[in-house]
Amino acid sequence: MVGLGPLRAIVAVCLCGVFAFLNLYVTQPMLPLLSNIFHASRAAVGLTVSASTLGVALSAAIFGALAERLSRKRVIVVSTLVLAVPTVLAATSPGLHTLIFWRFLQGLILPGIFGITITYIGEEWPKETIALIMSIYVSGTALGGFIGRLSAGLTAERFNWHWAFLLLGGLTLTGALVIARWLPSETRPLHGHPGGFVAQLRPMVGHFRNPRLLATFAVGFGMLFALVGIFTYITFYLAAPPFGLSTGDLSWLFAIYLVGLLVTPLGGYLVTRIGMRFGIASAIALCLAGSLFTLSHHLWIVIFAGLGLVCTGVFIAQSTAASFLRIAAPEGSRASAAGLYITCYYIGGTAGGVIPGYIWSFGKWPACVALVAALLLVILVIALIGWREPKELRSPARA
Repeated sequence: MVGLGPLRAIVAVCLCGVFAFLNLYVTQPMLPLLSNIFHASRAAVGLTVSASTLGVALSAAIFGALAERLSRKRVIVVSTLVLAVPTVLAATSPGLHTLIFWRFLQGLILPGIFGITITYIGEEWPKETIALIMSIYVSGTALGGFIGRLSAGLTAERFNWHWAFLLLGGLTLTGALVIARWLPSETRPLHGHPGGFVAQLRPMVGHFRNPRLLATFAVGFGMLFALVGIFTYITFYLAAPPFGLSTGDLSWLFAIYLVGLLVTPLGGYLVTRIGMRFGIASAIALCLAGSLFTLSHHLWIVIFAGLGLVCTGVFIAQSTAASFLRIAAPEGSRASAAGLYITCYYIGGTAGGVIPGYIWSFGKWPACVALVAALLLVILVIALIGWREPKELRSPARA
């Protein structure tokens, strides 16, 4: 591809997204089933989602600091290989608590794939093509999320949930081998600090004094809160009357993620022309509109107008925010900035997997939507203020 580098490299980056997100939210379509099997509450089985996002949040910053000195490709490949282990072991879980533990361990490993891939893209492609390549990577995450949920949900309904994790473990191992073969080694020198791991963590303190990065971290938190909160608890909404969807039906629900395969690269292309600030505001607005459409009692409106707009907005926001990190973070500390972004992003996902479960008791699905909508309005304001150009932030006396 002219201007974008070798096709194999682009495909490999896309596959990094596929095989990371193959596992991350895989229990979502199985939640009503798991609730019945383990005789557990919605919030309790929701921990099979939030445990993995919590693991990501805890380890992302550490991976980001370590990766300043390590080969990006090596970290990605080894992490994908290791991820297959807890995925297979999850199939041996005798109960809910053990399953939650293996899901947490999966989450601890995942930043070694997608957190480092974000940095890899920012360093290996020219500035003018980063938004487009990042959007292709995000499309891979959408594809992986769909394949993981669909294959797991259908396998759980046809056989049982144990076989779902065995299948995913085998696919993850295969993905590691393909990425190892197709992903090119780094061409740019690494910008590590000579003082050891503690010195690697020091640049992170500076990130918290950077208002543009803080706004980006807040956007990441809010967008994944919205995505996880909506897609986790809507399964209970759609499993109940008047919809009455089965586990298999709920698995197909995530086919809406395939919208991201087409819309996200288009969004990345448009963002390069309309600007990242306007792009992120538009993405948040799409997500907000979609969350309101899910209140409909018509299934097709819920799926296409509701969930379709939610995932489109989140995917475009994710690729735009990841691209903005390269601008907002100083050279030599971009991996650690990406690590902190991933941490905040998945703290949002963890909260989105738990808090709506408690809000449900006050007003069921409408209460969950109200919570998500309020948060989206807050981060819209944060993005519009925090993503202004530096010259707009200077006072007239300094201009």
